Amino acid sequence: MKTVLSGLLVLGLATTSSVANAAGPRSGEDVYASKCVACHVSGAAGAQKLGDKAAWAPVIAKGIDVLYTSTINGFNGMPAKGLCFDCTDDELRAAVDYMVEQAQ
Repeated sequence: MKTVLSGLLVLGLATTSSVANAAGPRSGEDVYASKCVACHVSGAAGAQKLGDKAAWAPVIAKGIDVLYTSTINGFNGMPAKGLCFDCTDDELRAAVDYMVEQAQ
């Protein structure tokens, strides 16, 4: 019985993941609101706060490709993918774009 329940749980997780991906990519704002907000509202681990132009200026000056790479691979206090392991690289790029737009 325990094995059957474990198998159903795994099947349910796989199905949920497939359904989420079938809905299409999440917007940058959606990814920010569900994942990035945890650190980028409070400034945890040195994260630039959303909309803080002064804090974002030197980061933006490095170039968007550097921001994308840092987001995907991690940088300083930010872990790889900001711990959003169910985010695609494109969704993470969209979240970066959203946060950069808010700082300009």
